[in-house]
Amino acid sequence: MTPKWANLLEWLTLPAGGSIPAVIQDASSQAVLMLVTLNQEALQSIAATGRVHYYHLRKRKVVLKGESSGHFQEIVEIRLSCGGDQLLLRVRPRGGACEWGYHSCFFRRLEEEGWQTADTRVFDPEEVYPEFAFSH
Repeated sequence: MTPKWANLLEWLTLPAGGSIPAVIQDASSQAVLMLVTLNQEALQSIAATGRVHYYHLRKRKVVLKGESSGHFQEIVEIRLSCGGDQLLLRVRPRGGACEWGYHSCFFRRLEEEGWQTADTRVFDPEEVYPEFAFSH
């Protein structure tokens, strides 16, 4: 059986820089979970597995979302922007998207006094990612 997204690269032309930004959105709640960069390798992995893979800027490599945490994101729908240079991946998340323990990476809101945490943690990042030092 051919994976649902097998023809992704056939129907998508990467911009000159060789990568494309993608918004990751919870298909159920509509919450924006992440903004990621997809390169050729990440797109090939998405096409093969139906799970979110992306180019991790700090690690400088393609990673499978959930690889170390178990918080995978199954792709439900892929949409292309009008300019053909951005993607929207609507996903079914398992667990939180944010390395800091939140459902969304966008958990901070700007208030008069500065950035404030607007959401509640869904997991303890120190338990899931013991190799990182988190300042609260």
